[in-house]
Amino acid sequence: MVDQGSGRVGGSPAPEAATVSSLRQRNRARLLAHVLKSGRTTRGDLARECGVSIASATNIVNDLVAEGLVHETGLIASRGGRPIGVVEPRPEGAYLVGADVGERGVAVELFDLAMHRIDREFRGGRDQESPQTIAHDLDDAIGALRERNPQAWASLAGIGLGLPGVVGTAPDGAQTLYAQSLGWDPVPVTDLVHVDGPVFAENGAKTQAMAELWFGAARGIEHALVVLLGRGVGLGIIADGRLQRGATSSAAEWGHTKIVRGGALCRCGDRGCLEAYVGADAILQAWRDTGATFEGTGWRAIGEVLEAAEAGEAGAVRVVDDVVASLGVALGSVVNLTDPQRIVIGGWVGLRLMERLQPRLIEATRENALTLFGGRVDLVASAFGGDTVALGAAIMPMESLVRAPRP
Repeated sequence: MVDQGSGRVGGSPAPEAATVSSLRQRNRARLLAHVLKSGRTTRGDLARECGVSIASATNIVNDLVAEGLVHETGLIASRGGRPIGVVEPRPEGAYLVGADVGERGVAVELFDLAMHRIDREFRGGRDQESPQTIAHDLDDAIGALRERNPQAWASLAGIGLGLPGVVGTAPDGAQTLYAQSLGWDPVPVTDLVHVDGPVFAENGAKTQAMAELWFGAARGIEHALVVLLGRGVGLGIIADGRLQRGATSSAAEWGHTKIVRGGALCRCGDRGCLEAYVGADAILQAWRDTGATFEGTGWRAIGEVLEAAEAGEAGAVRVVDDVVASLGVALGSVVNLTDPQRIVIGGWVGLRLMERLQPRLIEATRENALTLFGGRVDLVASAFGGDTVALGAAIMPMESLVRAPRP
């Protein structure tokens, strides 16, 4: 069937029309992403940075203003011409929820479109979570945020989850959490949160990498490694300015790569995994095995072993030396594989290590990498501290706004 008026065949866009539409959509996505990442820009800067004409940049900005996603916030002087309009994200244009789903609780955060954190809710604190308690905590925390922020919920773009395990994505878009280290059976993501509207899920290390790529220590870096060290161990690989996800969005399960053949037992049930040497539980158990006594299993306990090592306590020195050596082997190997410009270390254990051991960690990494690669990589701490996973999770619904105009 031919539609004479529209030039469409069988109800599908003509190739030329589809090409023009696709190009405009790509340009819209590029410009909107640039506004969101920069926080403050001009039409001229958008044209230059995104490779479009001033006319195209002006038209697209006008469309984004009409969508309510950006606004003009003022004028700056130009050299001899008319003042230049400043373009920024419109904070109330959309709201985003990001959740850091940990092994012992959930931290759920509400952001506006300028990525200002509006509100935060925590649930959990148990020694051991299950899929059922996680689901209860998520629903409860999200419900509390919604009750306190009804105006935000009317413009909610979606909810992003940073999860403690591999998140596989099927061809039909269905997502499943595989948390083998926690002893859980595979869990459909739809069983973890029960809300109206879009839900996006990814491994917590990848959401941390997204936060660093968009707004943090990996911003503007084409090739980077973003490491998460906590009770679990994760990695996000950024190549050509993009987060690498693999065939089913499950790439870079780094914590369960083997660094010792037949080595220490890991929580996943296998032996010799990196996590069995540099995860929080492994570090503290190694110190306990030297005869040390201490309270807790978290931030303070990791700080205690590092302080004891600095004070020269022999058992703590051995433990910390082993952690540095293991991380050096693992990071040096992945540097050889990926040739990054930068390594970003995050997670609560990673931040503790970076406070006291940054020079030793970069030295150990370089010792275990080829000179060509190791000599040109730098190593820095996460830009966001403990909130990185939730912030990165909120970027997933933000990306959905970037990909397509709102209906």
